[in-house]
Amino acid sequence: KIRNAQMAKHRTVTVIDSKMNRNILSVLKDEGFVGDYKDQKLANDFPGIEIELKYFNDGLPVMSKIQRVSKPGCRVYQGVKDIMKVQSGLGIAIVSTPQGVMSDAAARKKNVGGEVLAIVG
Repeated sequence: KIRNAQMAKHRTVTVIDSKMNRNILSVLKDEGFVGDYKDQKLANDFPGIEIELKYFNDGLPVMSKIQRVSKPGCRVYQGVKDIMKVQSGLGIAIVSTPQGVMSDAAARKKNVGGEVLAIVG
């Protein structure tokens, strides 16, 4: 949803509220890829999260690439030594570890590996 909203140049996008989505958004916000996010109601009173998207001054989105790596049919697990560097360190990999969801740099710092959820560049 974020990738589609950025291609359409939307300022905000609303996604379903879940614990995993909140954890991923906190990593994206800490790394500076999205602005603030807040609670929002979806249709039929389902809980949602409204995300403020960030753009450069020339209108290009801050996230040039966002791609899901681990999928329900094919999980991708990597040890701390094998966690990929995205765009030579300019991007991040979002990793779900036993200590929580964090960026690849934070996972290396804490010396933990886990499931690679997505890459953002």
